[in-house]
Amino acid sequence: MTHALDVVTFGEAMMLLVADRPGALEEAASFHKRTAGAETNVAIGLSRLGLKVGWASRLGTDMMGRYLIREMVAEGIDCSHVALSSAQPTGFMIKGSVVDGSDPPVEYHRKGSAVSHMGAGDIDPDWLLSARHLHTTGVFPAISATALGLARRSMDLMRAAGRSVSFDPNLRPTLWASPQIMVDAINELAARADWVLPGLEEGRLLTGESSPEGIAAFYRARGAKLVVVKLGAQGAYFEGAQGKGQVPGFPVDKVVDTVGAGDGFAVGVISALLAGQDVPAAVRRGAWIGARAVQVLGDSEGLPTRAELLTAGFGR
Repeated sequence: MTHALDVVTFGEAMMLLVADRPGALEEAASFHKRTAGAETNVAIGLSRLGLKVGWASRLGTDMMGRYLIREMVAEGIDCSHVALSSAQPTGFMIKGSVVDGSDPPVEYHRKGSAVSHMGAGDIDPDWLLSARHLHTTGVFPAISATALGLARRSMDLMRAAGRSVSFDPNLRPTLWASPQIMVDAINELAARADWVLPGLEEGRLLTGESSPEGIAAFYRARGAKLVVVKLGAQGAYFEGAQGKGQVPGFPVDKVVDTVGAGDGFAVGVISALLAGQDVPAAVRRGAWIGARAVQVLGDSEGLPTRAELLTAGFGR
């Protein structure tokens, strides 16, 4: 079967303002404008590798919305299902500059944003099912009850049609009403996915298990065909129908900013699996792209092109 798109994703995009110098945000004299959003980072990364990617969202008709859609279109992403609203604004975030790998100070300005008003009724089933894979994260479902409903519905539609679904928990505790509500909702979504990609600390919080093996077993018992537990500099542990194992991390001379590393990892795993590579090769590709991501300031600047991937020996 020929598909119009390789991958679709739903999610929030925000304009990102990065401070021009390390330190408290109020000390910055100017800010650099970039894009941000877990799902859009993955969409950009997959598109750069040559996959046909569609992104559905809602943006304000303000400057920030115009900037974001221009950038996504420039990356080759199908934005035909991005709605524009004059009634609600586009969200944005301000991030401090770090050069030592520490967590940067961040301020979010997203409450009541246009995308938070999306719901299951915004799904175009024909467009969704024109893709062979759906990528989802735990960020978008956290922003509103209607967004959570959209995530459930889109995953159910894809699974019912025999398409593959990936899910990165990408926990944002401050967006949920309580830790328990977050855990229950995230695990419910994970049970709808074929490939589950938690970080080690996320997995411990979500499952109550302490080891990568225990976390993988938890999600495998709930239907996941493949679980990849990200271990940071130590690489990743994987477990699925093809077996289990651990892939080492790639050495990094200097960690600049860890934001976006998990999204880069997802880009590697998803792109390789959709290309027919085996799981160890897919996880190695994910680890390599994740290592690139931590060496740059922006969320998507470290995501490679297909030419760079092939030059590094990770492509086909």
